[in-house]
Amino acid sequence: MTKAVSYAGPLRLGVNIDHVATIRNARGGGHPDPILAAQIAANAGADGITAHLREDRRHIADGDIDRLMSDEIHLPLNLEMAATEEMLEIALRHKPHAVCIVPENREEVTTEGGLDAAAHHNKLAYYADKIAAANIRLSLFIEPSSVQFAVAKSMGAQVVELHTGAYCEAVIEGDEKKVADHLKRLQDGAAEAHAMGLEVHAGHGLTYNCVKPIAAIPEVMELNIGHFLIGEAIFIGLDEAIRKMRILMDEARKSESGK
Repeated sequence: MTKAVSYAGPLRLGVNIDHVATIRNARGGGHPDPILAAQIAANAGADGITAHLREDRRHIADGDIDRLMSDEIHLPLNLEMAATEEMLEIALRHKPHAVCIVPENREEVTTEGGLDAAAHHNKLAYYADKIAAANIRLSLFIEPSSVQFAVAKSMGAQVVELHTGAYCEAVIEGDEKKVADHLKRLQDGAAEAHAMGLEVHAGHGLTYNCVKPIAAIPEVMELNIGHFLIGEAIFIGLDEAIRKMRILMDEARKSESGK
């Protein structure tokens, strides 16, 4: 296979607002408002909003999706969802900019890994066909794997989002070998997916301390970041937290483009 030319263009930032809703739901009522967080994100330089409507509605609620698709917010919505009939109906009714199918287990605290698209090809193909027929961009949240890329491509996904969780955990542990190994997997995977004609995104667990090597991967076109930004907002405000992340991303991309 001929390797495609590296992208290395502007890098988009999608801000995940799930955990603003988590704080709201801890006490009930309407505060803090996830839609206000989306508006702040837009003003701080975000390029899109990501929201995961879970089956158990532990954070984002149906009403939040209604508002994110209204005139209250003018950024494109990346709707993360499990492959279920209920979620498909919601996606087809709202028609967000993109749908990202993610693995979902009721007992997990957060998404624990990438979707095994190969093992669940027949089930996922059904949802992929319905989403494509509605002219919604389809993304699969997967591990950097040749098999997963091939399956994503075969079912018509335009985007793959690479799971960066293992890399981020290695950074926290301070294991330099594991960091290097996981980073190389992501770099090689991004190049391979890009060469296949897939748009490459990345996310999960990214922080100020580990974002720059991922942002520097030339084929990655978008990062989706949420939990860390909402946590930082407690100390420095959401606007400042997003702007600081945006600066680090842009510095890494500028450095890569200048090579």
